[in-house]
Amino acid sequence: MKHAFYIIVLLLTFSSVGISQDIESLKEQINSITKNKKAIVGVAINGSKAKNTLRINGQRHFPMQSVFKFPIALTILSEVDKGNLSLNQKIVIEKSELLPGLWSPLREKYPDGCTLTIAEIIEYTVALSDNVGCDVLLRLLGGPQVVENYFSNLGFKDFAVRINEETMQNNWDLQFLNWTTPEEANNILTTFYQNKNGLLSKGNYDFIWDIMKGTKTGKNRIKGLLPKGTVVAHKTGWSGKHKETGITAAVNNIGIVFLPNGEYFTISVFVSESKENFETNEKIISDISKATWDYFIGL
Repeated sequence: MKHAFYIIVLLLTFSSVGISQDIESLKEQINSITKNKKAIVGVAINGSKAKNTLRINGQRHFPMQSVFKFPIALTILSEVDKGNLSLNQKIVIEKSELLPGLWSPLREKYPDGCTLTIAEIIEYTVALSDNVGCDVLLRLLGGPQVVENYFSNLGFKDFAVRINEETMQNNWDLQFLNWTTPEEANNILTTFYQNKNGLLSKGNYDFIWDIMKGTKTGKNRIKGLLPKGTVVAHKTGWSGKHKETGITAAVNNIGIVFLPNGEYFTISVFVSESKENFETNEKIISDISKATWDYFIGL
């Protein structure tokens, strides 16, 4: 009986050691994915338990590019909850605002201008990453600094929004003024998904997370290698390549991945200063996401 007791203790000990080492094995796997890539990669992963937390360059500053459209939408929704704006409020978008140099499905559909509700503009901005819609929302708020101030007041310090899409897309160097860290990106995702302290009303909460789950961009990033039908609420960002150096400043994806058992994990991956091609940059993200999925499925 005594021998059996010792065997059980040993098995439990080795089992607990194995569990504690799992997240380190995931970290090693991610490091192997990025090891030979000519890029700087930042990763933050959070599961439901503290032991399932992983950071690689987690506090490094990365340019957000279009990832910042999610915080912009959250700031707009906070103003809706205060009664300063309404989702049904109609906004006129003049033809002169449909700048030809910006990515804009909205401009493609309405080349002569249009009138849309704020809800419609948010959907274009987040789900389709529309740059024209983004700048319309920033003008409604009173400028980029309002977004930064909102998040700063909530306690998010590793986060800056200083310029709009028009400025960012016309000056390569200025994109770095809009930055966050992988760790802070995960903090924002988690805080707003858990809706701590009732940050958003139920209607606005459901509205933004339905849009995030319906994001059309970045199909080959976080979602790329996950099982078909996996629900992912996410936002992407991309800088394009510098014309002279060929360097890509940002291929990003942040999101919440929902597991078959009803739980979820948050993941933020930022690929920067990359000399790899676009497909490789996206595959870095999809490979990291798939390794993370396998880790959580195996728990």
